[in-house]
Amino acid sequence: MDCQRIEDAYQQVRGRLLAARTEGHYWEGELSSSPLSTATAVTALAIADRVLSPDQPRYMEMVKRGLAWIAAQANEDGGWGDTDRSVSNVSTTVLCWAALAWADPEDEALQATVKGAESWLTKESGGLGAAQIAQAVTARYGRDRTFSVPILTMAVLSGRLGPGRQAWKWVKSLPFELATFPASWYAALRLPVVSYALPALIAMGIARHTHLPCRSPIWRGVRASLKPKCMAILSAIQPSNGGFLEATPLTSFVAMSLASSRLAGHPVTLKAVEFIVNAVRPDGSWPIDTNLSTWLTSLSVGALGEGGLDGVDESEQVALKQWLHNQQYTRRHPYTQAAPGGWAWTPLPGGVPDADDTAGALVALSHFWDDQDRDRRVAKDGSNWLYRLQNQDGGIPTFCQGWGHLAFDRSSPDITAHSIRAWTRWIPNLMPNDQYRARRGLKRALSYLIRAQRGDGTWCPLWFGNQEAPQDENPTYGTARVVVALLELPGKLDPRVMRALEQAVHWLVLNQNNDGGWGGGFGTRSSTEETALATEALIACLKRDLNHEGLDGRWLESAASNGLDWLLRRIESDPDWSASPIGFYFAKLWYYETLYPLIFALGALRRAREQWPLDPPSNSDEEQGEPEPRSTVSS
Repeated sequence: MDCQRIEDAYQQVRGRLLAARTEGHYWEGELSSSPLSTATAVTALAIADRVLSPDQPRYMEMVKRGLAWIAAQANEDGGWGDTDRSVSNVSTTVLCWAALAWADPEDEALQATVKGAESWLTKESGGLGAAQIAQAVTARYGRDRTFSVPILTMAVLSGRLGPGRQAWKWVKSLPFELATFPASWYAALRLPVVSYALPALIAMGIARHTHLPCRSPIWRGVRASLKPKCMAILSAIQPSNGGFLEATPLTSFVAMSLASSRLAGHPVTLKAVEFIVNAVRPDGSWPIDTNLSTWLTSLSVGALGEGGLDGVDESEQVALKQWLHNQQYTRRHPYTQAAPGGWAWTPLPGGVPDADDTAGALVALSHFWDDQDRDRRVAKDGSNWLYRLQNQDGGIPTFCQGWGHLAFDRSSPDITAHSIRAWTRWIPNLMPNDQYRARRGLKRALSYLIRAQRGDGTWCPLWFGNQEAPQDENPTYGTARVVVALLELPGKLDPRVMRALEQAVHWLVLNQNNDGGWGGGFGTRSSTEETALATEALIACLKRDLNHEGLDGRWLESAASNGLDWLLRRIESDPDWSASPIGFYFAKLWYYETLYPLIFALGALRRAREQWPLDPPSNSDEEQGEPEPRSTVSS
């Protein structure tokens, strides 16, 4: 192993990551601009103009620039993906086609783009008829209406599914009146949207009711009478800056639905439009979300190392720790009714506490532990927050415990693995009662992971899809994340955990590409993100030295070395390395983040640097051996 080569690459990547910090010493990153997001924003602004100021449109120039940007992003096949690096898909192509309905009919370039989109949709959907488009969109999401209803609503509002009220028959009715029930009832009500989509449920349910109300006069009257209360709920959960979840698509869907439903002047609509206007980028595009700064900061801290952050001086570490402390929610969140103690992906008003970001923040803060009361209190609240969120099956969902039956509300292996890492690190420093909860939560989480492992040895994540893998899944990401979490368990591993690890590591090795890298699954193109995560997991296996428990270090080291060599060659030959599209929202919405390749690569290089140090330890150091684990955790 060329230790100097590892060291040079490590220093290069570490320097780039440190240089990406903001003045506040945290990381903000940059999300990709999105044709999907831009299409929804353009449509919302066009409808707002048509209703609020038809004679003197305020947003015309913004709409024109957005449409020009959309046209420039069309793929060669005529369709659109969610990013400029994504393959075409039905959802985004329908949305861009709908947005282009607002284009100047005399603009030949834009109309040519429309014809290309219609050609692509005809091939994919069998035609441009309303029934064919509705079937194609609905088939993509199944029984989950979280995205199908908004997409079809926008298509109707843009005139793409036919004229008049009857076009609304292609939009499934959403029971917006159920939002008036207590939040604790939502799980029993089994709403047709995921927990984060309550604003869409209300706004699009009202739009459908306004344009094509149900036939029953009694039920129609009941729904009409509950509309003001639902709007009051929507107003109460709207963030101060107007942006629901800091997400332009969700906020745009709400704005266009309300503006078309004689509610254009309502404060919720006006604040949503203001958010959209403020979120536009200089090139006329919109990102899928504002930023992931809390998540990126947590990941960056972990990548920089154990036992002190390499390259971050003491004063900067104090500021960074304080910043992470300040992002913890100390009050019940009005959006999901989440109790205090969690973290969101961003400190901005539209953030909502979730399990992945809470676990990530706890792991990051474990690097700063110095036995202060506030450290203990922050860790206690975060650990207990995860424990309360745990589903009955032992797994961890994203936002709400048992809220529903759809993707975000089910347990997820990757989020569960991250929660295990958080509990493992903090158990030794919690008080006895909190230790008990964390140990119990950890034990149940391990049982869930063992049950959730697929027959081929993989775990499939919720948040990180891969557009080249079957069903857009990413077993490489999910498996690597779970392996790292299991390897952090102290003491001798339970035989069940050991068997699960053996199967997972076998899969990682067998699914390594011939070039030494990994993609999202078997035969998919190697990427920096997946290769870094898989390599990190295999090096972690080598460091844990599991040979005596059934894992052969020879083929492990060969696979890890090949993966590391792929990363080193990528760093040496392409210093800019483009980020790869990542699927989230159950791998049906795509984005990329410029910092992911740096963060994931640095994590792998740090482990490689520890495994194959430039200056090997002396014999006396080797004889002393590694320190005993801080605690033991029953599996």
